[in-house]
Amino acid sequence: MTRRRTPRTSVIRLTTGRTARTLLHPYGHREPVLALDFGAACVLVTTTGPVTADDLTFARQLAHEATRYARSVERSFRALNDNHDAVPQRRAA
Repeated sequence: MTRRRTPRTSVIRLTTGRTARTLLHPYGHREPVLALDFGAACVLVTTTGPVTADDLTFARQLAHEATRYARSVERSFRALNDNHDAVPQRRAA
């Protein structure tokens, strides 16, 4: 990952919970949209036009970091519950 060229001016924290979910809208005729729905707030991730190599790079980075996040949450969940059978199953898409 490259170093940030401009400083952050703000940070938005969206916490997960029972109502949080992710949705992919894979439109065939235009660019896909990934929705991160937190109930009162929804973040849409998409491209600015035809998909570019930079868009593909970002999508792969997002997938990689999401996988790392899921593994970290699983480790935390297991450590708190100390019961591997208590891990909930993923919901079908």
